[in-house]
Amino acid sequence: MAEVEAYLDYRPPEAVDLATPTLPRPRTGPIVMVETAFLASAASLIWLVNAYFPPGPLLRIIFPLPIALVYLRWGRRAAWMGALVAGLLLAVLMGPPRSLLFLMPDGLLGVQLGWLWRRGAVWYVSIGLGSLLSTLGFFVRLWLLSLMLGEDLWIYVITQATQVINWVLERLINWGLLGWGSLSQVSPTLVQGVALVIVLISSVVYLFTVHLASWLLLERLGEKMPPPPTWVQRLLDS
Repeated sequence: MAEVEAYLDYRPPEAVDLATPTLPRPRTGPIVMVETAFLASAASLIWLVNAYFPPGPLLRIIFPLPIALVYLRWGRRAAWMGALVAGLLLAVLMGPPRSLLFLMPDGLLGVQLGWLWRRGAVWYVSIGLGSLLSTLGFFVRLWLLSLMLGEDLWIYVITQATQVINWVLERLINWGLLGWGSLSQVSPTLVQGVALVIVLISSVVYLFTVHLASWLLLERLGEKMPPPPTWVQRLLDS
């Protein structure tokens, strides 16, 4: 009789409404520490492998991704902890100078991108701000490497900028737009400006590839980031 009453009183479980927002993840707890430590170790391992066995620009594209993923999943505090832990691991494995090369700009870039993506910033904003940080990190890295090697590495950047200017001037001279005296009238200020533009353009291209790779990877991991612009989606769909 009790079984019959239990059968009559049975109520089917309510369907889960996928449209309702899920509860926010906790910001503390064992799972936060475990995931933060795992992703920080992954970030430092990627940087370590790229330093000793560089496979080209492939790994460099995902340098900021583990720290950005920590921010998307667990928030600001966990992201800063992940960046610092990755820096400490690299300080133990490779020395403090190499850990500084990771923190600036890759560690800070991961925190910045996670902060921007979590707030739904469009790609133009996140790429622009990330390019400024990447450019600043380039000069910090150049300064630190110059101290370590005892040589001014900015000279090599100036040499590349001078070659670009000479190539452009030669093309303009061949087309009859300038005279031959233009080659001897290149000012140092122009060379410095062109070098800065080259660094900034390379940072923009790098941040675009980081966004593209992150969008493809995070979508498969179940994490959301702002969608790319319409023209990028059309290129990917074509």
